[in-house]
Amino acid sequence: MKPKRLRADVLAGLTTSFALLPECIAFALVAHLNPLMGLYGAFIICTLTALFGGRPGMVSGAAGSMAVVIVALVVQHGVQYLLATVLLGGLIMMAFGLLRLGKLVRMVPHPVMLGFVNGLAIIIALAQLEHFKSGEHWLSGTPLYLMTGLVLLTMAIVYILPRLTRAVPPALVAILGVGLLVYLFGLPTRTLGDMAHIAGGLPSFALPDIPWTLETLRIIAPYAILMALVGLLETLLTLNLTDEITETRGYPDRECVALGAANVVSGAFGGMGGCAMIGQTVINLSSGGRGRLSGVVAGVLILLFILFLSPLIERIPLAALVGVMFVVSQQTFAWASLRVLNKVPLNDVLVIIAVTTITVFTDLATAVLCGIIIAALNFAWQQARELYADEHLEADGSKLYRLHGTLFFASTTPFLNQFDPANDPERVTLDCRHLSFVDYSAIAALKTLRERYAKAGKELQVFHLSERCKKLLKRAGVEHH
Repeated sequence: MKPKRLRADVLAGLTTSFALLPECIAFALVAHLNPLMGLYGAFIICTLTALFGGRPGMVSGAAGSMAVVIVALVVQHGVQYLLATVLLGGLIMMAFGLLRLGKLVRMVPHPVMLGFVNGLAIIIALAQLEHFKSGEHWLSGTPLYLMTGLVLLTMAIVYILPRLTRAVPPALVAILGVGLLVYLFGLPTRTLGDMAHIAGGLPSFALPDIPWTLETLRIIAPYAILMALVGLLETLLTLNLTDEITETRGYPDRECVALGAANVVSGAFGGMGGCAMIGQTVINLSSGGRGRLSGVVAGVLILLFILFLSPLIERIPLAALVGVMFVVSQQTFAWASLRVLNKVPLNDVLVIIAVTTITVFTDLATAVLCGIIIAALNFAWQQARELYADEHLEADGSKLYRLHGTLFFASTTPFLNQFDPANDPERVTLDCRHLSFVDYSAIAALKTLRERYAKAGKELQVFHLSERCKKLLKRAGVEHH
């Protein structure tokens, strides 16, 4: 590796590690867990996916989307059941990758992708507002002005520094610079240490202390499946986004296997589950992190913070980290999607808005699923409307119908409406050269059409079926001559 590339990855990894800390602590607290569980999960998942995953430059850790899924389980059954869920979820992720199902992400339309990115950008920004509270109450007076001033200063450094020099990541300079300012002037503002104390030892191996019975499996399986689904979705969509930003190609199946293995290891060593983190990935990429080393550095530094550097790290002002995450939110949001709202079809606009809204108010898996369903229904509707027929009388008095389009469940009614068995001549020919049969509904529609002509005492002949259509009809036992 070139020294310049090496330096860029190390600095990007350092910046990303600072950004991982508050997020992983916050997500652990959301899930009613010891913050160290979030940090151990971040160290293990970030390091292993960076080393063995299919997308260098992408950062994984103890993610918020996973924390939301498991809150109910932790409250009802405790931490040991969570660790078992992380193990099982990891195995499901590995199976997904080994079965080469990563390519299913191609089924996610671009408007859904835009909605996902926008939704997560809004969630990242909203999550930062919690730091403007003290307990249940919003900050006011001097603490509020100081917090706001430091956040704005951090954002200004991140925006302005790249115009002066690109030698160091602006987010790193902003965090360290604002941290030094607060320390030197003794400014009374909240620090990372106010969120949680992060000093601890090495994570130790211990299988979850639970009864290994079918009853336990019944409790953890639904959570493990949901956790795996959410983790895989967020990871694969972030991988797509990373591909776009870096203009290179990642390997989704390999990433799924590595993520699953990392979750299994995390669960076995007392860590939270995790997946790709879009905010930290954006920080890593914008700081110049392109290789595996950046993720490894970020992960290993988290462990070093826990073991040796906690007194220093706990002094980092929250305002500096909040400012960086606000910039990340702004950079993550697909502003281009707003500019094209009046240029793309209305249904695509609705998909973008729906996925963004559902991501913010529910969860990512629901949002993407709803987006795909809306897009699929819209596609089916458009295809159904495009079916049409040319018709004309032949010299021998028979009538020829030449069909164009796709015949499937949504277009069977328009298909049947093209014909007039009652008034057509004795012999009717159906030319299917430009017609595609897709599903059983198409076969049923052709069968119905034959019956209608037979009932009217007329003959229907079908020509120019494709080989695939002939096989479909043969399998269904429908004559096509």
